[in-house]
Order: sequence, then structure tokens, then C-alpha cells
Amino acid sequence: MDQPVVGVVMGSDSDWPTMEPAAHALAEFGVPYEVHVLSAHRTPQRMLDYATSAAGRGLRVLVAGAGGAAHLPGMLAAATPLPVIGVPRPLDRLDGLDSLLSIVQMPAGVPVATVSIGGGRNAGLLAVRVLAAGDPELRAAVERFQADLADSVVTRDAALRARLAGERTAPGSAGTS
Repeated sequence: MDQPVVGVVMGSDSDWPTMEPAAHALAEFGVPYEVHVLSAHRTPQRMLDYATSAAGRGLRVLVAGAGGAAHLPGMLAAATPLPVIGVPRPLDRLDGLDSLLSIVQMPAGVPVATVSIGGGRNAGLLAVRVLAAGDPELRAAVERFQADLADSVVTRDAALRARLAGERTAPGSAGTS
């Protein structure tokens, strides 16, 4: 496997269902990544060691998911020069709002890019875009992805409009006059 350039980290293995879509997005674009469980509260030294060594090991972006107090993304951002993308995890209480606020409300000088609650896929896609800024081949893949998204919307629009037109002209439908 190629040397990882993205670190996908989470506070607990129970965060994996939220973070797995980030890994899938990275894999779709052929971006090598590593996955780790690091707790800002239970293994703070291990988390700091990871953050301070990440750039030297060749990582270029960190994607960090956490729930509740959600300190992991911010603590990583405080200890690494790399961009950190935070993924708030929804929990039983507050539906992830606590995680979102914890991750998005970072003090000046310690930025964490934050995606939606449970937004692992968008976190992976954002990591791809960060990397694509300096990689023409990856940027071309992102542009193809965007074009495919646009084509999908146009196709769905045409299908819906055709279906609705058929319903309006069907005998006994509410759309007939």
C-alpha cells in the first residue's frame, strides 16, 4: 500500500460508522489513508504523539471524528501544522449538536474545518479537495466527480418532470382539466 497521506482518527471504535464514509471517499479517489482510535481524554499523550509526528510521517490532512465533548479535532489542530477536518458525531443526547459546537467553536489561531453532524463522507471529500489543490491529476478527478454530480441532477430532473407530466395527463388524475 502507498504511504498514507490522510489520517482518519476517532475517539472510539464506536465512531467508525460515522467515519467509515470518509475512508470510502478517500478510497474512491485512490488517496492512501490510515485509521486510528485516539482519545483526547483517555490517551492524551498518545494523541499528542500522533499529532506531532503526523507531518513528519508524510500525512498531509487529518480527518477527526468525535462525539460529546468532541475535543479530539481541536486538540489535534493545536498540536499539528496540518489541516484538520472535524466530524461531529451524533449521540443519543443532543443529536450531535454538542459535538458540532465543540468542534466549530475553536479559538483564534487553532482552525478546524468542520463538516455537518455525521458528515464523514463530506469530510473525506474535503480532504481530497485539500490534496487536489496541489495535485493536477487528483484535481482532474475531483472535476470529473463534480461533473458526474451535475449530470446526476440533470438526469433526475428529467426523470421527475417526465413522471409528473405523465401523471398530469393520465385519465382521472388531479392534473387533468
